Amino acid sequence: MPPPADIVKVAIEWPGANAQLIEMDQKRPLSSIIREVCDGWSLSGSEQFALRYADGPQLYITEQSRGDIKNGTILRLAISPARAARQLLERIQSHGIDARLEALKELAKLSADPTFAAEFINMEGIGTLARLVESGTHFGEMLAFTLTAFLELMDHGIVSWDLISLSFIKQIAGYVNQPMVDVSILQRSLAILESMVLNSHSLYHRVAQEITVGQLIGHLSNQEIQTYAIALINALFLKAPEDRRQEMASTLAQKHLRSIILNHVIRGNRPIKAEMAHQLYVLQVLTFNLLEERMMTKMDPNDQAQRDIIFELRRIAFDGDTDPTGTEKRKAMYTKDYKMLGFTNHLNPAMDFTQTPPGMLALDNMLYLARVHQDTYIRIVLENSSREDKHECPFGRCAIELTRMLCEILQVGELPNEGCNDYHPMFFTHDRAWEEFFCVCIQLLNKTWKEMRATAEDFNKVMQVVREQITRALAMKPSSIDQLKNKLRGLSYSEILRLRQSERMSQDDFQSPPIIELRERIQPEILELIKQQRLNRLCEGSCFRKLGNRRRQEKFWFCRLSLNHKVLHYGDLEESPQGEVPFELLSDKIPVSDIKSVLTGKDCPHMKEKSALKQNKEVLELAFSVLYDPDETLNFVAPNKYEYCIWTDGLCALLGREMGSDLTRSDLDTLISMEMKLRLLDLENITIPEAPPPVPKEPSSYNFTYNYS
Repeated sequence: MPPPADIVKVAIEWPGANAQLIEMDQKRPLSSIIREVCDGWSLSGSEQFALRYADGPQLYITEQSRGDIKNGTILRLAISPARAARQLLERIQSHGIDARLEALKELAKLSADPTFAAEFINMEGIGTLARLVESGTHFGEMLAFTLTAFLELMDHGIVSWDLISLSFIKQIAGYVNQPMVDVSILQRSLAILESMVLNSHSLYHRVAQEITVGQLIGHLSNQEIQTYAIALINALFLKAPEDRRQEMASTLAQKHLRSIILNHVIRGNRPIKAEMAHQLYVLQVLTFNLLEERMMTKMDPNDQAQRDIIFELRRIAFDGDTDPTGTEKRKAMYTKDYKMLGFTNHLNPAMDFTQTPPGMLALDNMLYLARVHQDTYIRIVLENSSREDKHECPFGRCAIELTRMLCEILQVGELPNEGCNDYHPMFFTHDRAWEEFFCVCIQLLNKTWKEMRATAEDFNKVMQVVREQITRALAMKPSSIDQLKNKLRGLSYSEILRLRQSERMSQDDFQSPPIIELRERIQPEILELIKQQRLNRLCEGSCFRKLGNRRRQEKFWFCRLSLNHKVLHYGDLEESPQGEVPFELLSDKIPVSDIKSVLTGKDCPHMKEKSALKQNKEVLELAFSVLYDPDETLNFVAPNKYEYCIWTDGLCALLGREMGSDLTRSDLDTLISMEMKLRLLDLENITIPEAPPPVPKEPSSYNFTYNYS
């Protein structure tokens, strides 16, 4: 007979004594259980003790968290959080250096525990640590542990960052500005400054006064602190007032930030980890967001300076032409030229730039092409203006629509997504990467227009093909603008048609009744194959990142399915693993028989809890939870869409439910198409013996019976 649901069997350790094996009644008060354990070892003052996990982060167990205890868990009797906080507070203020160092080392470890942190903070512990830093008497390991403990305690969100003193900020900034500082101290100092900027508007201004971008850029040559330095640059960039961002961008350009990142980070001798990839993505987004103001600025048709830009486009394209003397003749000539330039409004092309997006950004792009790539600009305009077969590509209209499309593809004006690592190396290879990207794409558009032999009526069709060409090329992550050109050359209109046809084969081809019958016969065995693949991947396991307030100090946990498909094993890790994690290192487990359902997206408990943190759409799309008895959940955020599909499908297969992810549908279509091709190929290779010619008869209907076994 199974034990009651409220009873968990655990082992409790105490130094120098044999472990106690007890059946913990979850309905009993925790204080009563601790008193019983203390009595078993003849320990008095049970109120001075608490229970902690013996493995992993070794967190304290409270009435709120005790529901996470599983059968077979090993616990440890320890001094209570309040007592531990009091003792450590006394020891870090002692005169003995060795004793103080050991106390700070232990404090740095315990500060991640929310229960201990609350007790330590209530005893004015953060103020004590801040004074130790402000005194300037701590160095080396002692200072590193002090800063680690301070950062961990502040990260719990119990104390407002606005309470931090100016002298503390100056001291932390001093460590960043000093030429020779220990790496561990520099890492923690940069992380503290980043948290100040992100969590307090007033502290942003104070930090911005103490830290210069040039000093941060100087740290990018050190691989140990690159991520922290870029994270702080991004934080300052993100929180800067609108009028300061352009100024900051100019400073970053003058300090050659882009080339330093390209040479020391992207092309460095170390692989780029997930956190660095995220920071590069954030910097890319923030840089492109500087275009938002121009993108949302309408052209004023009465502004002569803006009209002069359009006139310059005309002058560069038709430089050899001389202006007629008469006003009417000049006006007629300009109208003709603006028509050849491909503007929609021939009489007043300024009206073409009154729609936002793309607003004035489109005109900026056109002017850059005309000035920097003048030969290309003139060639595009003249070869289309001289055509008389209605197949001319309207340069002005195309440039405006292309600018709008590029803004959509690169999400100009949108805030960075938490957890997204989608940066493009090529945008770090040129100081005017946006403009160069446009110049490559407008040439692509002109080429595709000719390949499609398009007319004005085909404008939207051409733009759809060009969007597909660009997004496919970007997905290949070209490392430079030249490599982008090479990728786009391989994505001609005919190649796009071929790819579309190939991708539609499973949907559009083989629609005859016998083929449909074959498909239905094949599908169950293919689904079983996919199911086994998903379960095998669950047995291999995956690493997941714990969501927190700081991305720079990532915490991981690993989950994998037992080889007999009966138990989910999981546990915390110090760092992301390089391969499989042995079952012995995963301290927690859930019997598959206890799993009731799988939740996804906004239905997940951890997404509801995180609503205050403004979880973005991307995180919601990667979230899922396992609901198991008794009303407990194991919460996941997959590292990417592929892992999300693998795990949600695998869990559904484990529970005997339908696998319904996009990945499964794609795999199913692909594998069925491959199997059908193989079987049909076998049929084509069958040699049919020759028969005498049939005697002609009246036309009639014929029934064919196919046997595909």
